[in-house]
Amino acid sequence: MLDQPTMIHKNYLNRARPSTDSLTIVIKIGTSSICDEKTHFPLLSNLSMIVETILQLKARGHRVVLVTSAAVGTGLRRLNIDVKPKKLAAIQAIAAVGQGRLMSLYDDLFGQFNQPIAQILLTKNDLADRSQYLNAVNCFEELLDMGVVPVVNENDTICSSEIRFGDNDTLSAIAAGMVKADYLFLMTDVDCLYTDNPRTNPLAKPVWQCDDIQALREQIVVSAPGTSLGTGGMVTKLIAAELATAAGVTTVIARGSTPQNILKILSDTDQNDLPLHTRFTAKDNPLVDRKWWILHGLKSIGKIYVDHGAYRALVAKQRSSLFAAGIVKVEGDFVAQQSAMILYERKDATGAIIEVAEIGKGLVNYSCTEIGRIMGCKSADIPEILGYIESDCIVNRENLVITALRE
Repeated sequence: MLDQPTMIHKNYLNRARPSTDSLTIVIKIGTSSICDEKTHFPLLSNLSMIVETILQLKARGHRVVLVTSAAVGTGLRRLNIDVKPKKLAAIQAIAAVGQGRLMSLYDDLFGQFNQPIAQILLTKNDLADRSQYLNAVNCFEELLDMGVVPVVNENDTICSSEIRFGDNDTLSAIAAGMVKADYLFLMTDVDCLYTDNPRTNPLAKPVWQCDDIQALREQIVVSAPGTSLGTGGMVTKLIAAELATAAGVTTVIARGSTPQNILKILSDTDQNDLPLHTRFTAKDNPLVDRKWWILHGLKSIGKIYVDHGAYRALVAKQRSSLFAAGIVKVEGDFVAQQSAMILYERKDATGAIIEVAEIGKGLVNYSCTEIGRIMGCKSADIPEILGYIESDCIVNRENLVITALRE
């Protein structure tokens, strides 16, 4: 199976290339491509190439969003601190110093070409509320229509572990979904995804094309962590690719020190002389905006467990609502219009639980207390039990995202 990436390269070069007219492109640059890992000095030559590449993309009519790391690394250099501290408040303070300096660097570089930029700082909380999510989407759209390059980073100054995206790979995938990007480029310190860590295994082979991320995970080793300054590694890039491709975004892993390769990868010419990279194919049937937001923009507050009949109805039909009759257990403290995971407990002949399968995620019409009272009951009985009825189902199919594979 490990020989497959070499074969994939040949198949990839023969694939029909998408049109490159007026694409929306998100480029994520990691800390290792912006700051020296030891001295924390900015890599100005690399930053200049990134800026020049973005300007060339814009000159060809493309819209570009830049997702950048290195606020902490830049802050360490500004404050003459050698080692990244472990205390959260200290990291947040360093990020606050570094974020201003980082934007100043970008503004100076883009300003040489009279290219306006805009800073956008996000947390998960900013996207959890539907109106705030749509406001952020509209802001992105207006900036891109104005010809501005949005520069996106996580708001490390106020982020806690509960509201962090975790790494900028995930943030870039979320941003790509928000702007309905055609491409997401994850620029890192290696050329592409390999079957193993090429630094320690000389037999590691490049993966040129991936159409099934889950199958790919079974063939490769991606245990290598990120750098001492960065938070990501190849594992987070696979997660980001999964999020982005689900939104219909073609995702590419490429070397951050050669950002000009983006132009070659997007080009219709010289297909036999493409630079090394990994391309993840976008899903043919991407999630619509609202369902993608429910799945990736919201934190699940509770858990709802269903019986076998509801499990089959939800997974097989993929268009069924969730009704109270199929619910057997509810966990968590949540109210109506919050998000809950939908789960199914597989049991053996003795009734022992052998697996908890995730079915999906949805916005509930009732609170955990109300669901606890009406679970197992028919919809017609809800008014008698509660004294009122908000909806005949617990989760409407329009607010339900099924993640389990069809049976």
